[in-house]
Amino acid sequence: MSFSPPPSDVLLATALAEDLGVTAEAILTPRAGARSLLDADVTSSATVPDAGFSGAIVAREAGVVCGLPVAARLFELLADAAGVEIECFPVVAEGADVEAGAAVLEIDGPARAVLAGERTALNFVMVLSGIATEARGWQRAAGSALAVCDTRKTVPGLRALSKYAVRVGGAFNHRAGLYDMVLIKDNHVAHAGGVRAAVLAAKRAHPDLLIECEADTIAQAAEAAAAGADYVLLDNMDDATLREAVSAVHDEAGGRTCLTEASGGITFERIPGLVITGVDRVSTSALTLARPLDFGLDAREV
Repeated sequence: MSFSPPPSDVLLATALAEDLGVTAEAILTPRAGARSLLDADVTSSATVPDAGFSGAIVAREAGVVCGLPVAARLFELLADAAGVEIECFPVVAEGADVEAGAAVLEIDGPARAVLAGERTALNFVMVLSGIATEARGWQRAAGSALAVCDTRKTVPGLRALSKYAVRVGGAFNHRAGLYDMVLIKDNHVAHAGGVRAAVLAAKRAHPDLLIECEADTIAQAAEAAAAGADYVLLDNMDDATLREAVSAVHDEAGGRTCLTEASGGITFERIPGLVITGVDRVSTSALTLARPLDFGLDAREV
């Protein structure tokens, strides 16, 4: 399976600019005659001769590799801005399981240019691979009966890439933001005048969008299903309560498809029990807030 990360040139340029102490505009729209961009790396400009670099990004620990197209595009942007050529060649497929010591992306180009982008490229690969690794672990444990979904708890600015990494890992995306799906939570219910009123108001306002409603009790779950919600989010329920809530949702949906989601207090250790409850999916911030996987840039021995 092939994966294509979302367009992110502005994000990549901003990240490069942060490390080089320039503006993102200097990366995206380099001007002829401007001070060499590579001079911004004061260490490399002082110590590294005008020489070539040949090497690879290498996994320091086992996991799922993600972000290779992102790193390659980052080096492409940097090369264009600096007026040089950097070539990147993936050694493994995006989403591959790799062992510690595995080379994942070969890089050839001027040494100063490669070193100028090294840390930023590694940061993206480390963060995205950490997310993909976590996502694969959760979904493998859940099997095909239970979909593991991410949440909107992401590092600001990295949501699209973080959710991309979740897909690479084999888990699933929840809504992208506030705009693409209605998710009625307790504060909305309180202001709308109850679960039924909130669901009906959302259906009138957004008949083209899926509607999910949070329920803290079995009674609220049943009410949301009866009102026509497409999903019922069962919040902070133990496994026994979840089983009852799932049954109540199915009973009140009246033959209509109404899926259930467990959220709040979801841990990896709970997965076997959650599968048994019959809930359709779980959502957890553990995916997008995963620990980065360690990678480094190693020069090829000559």
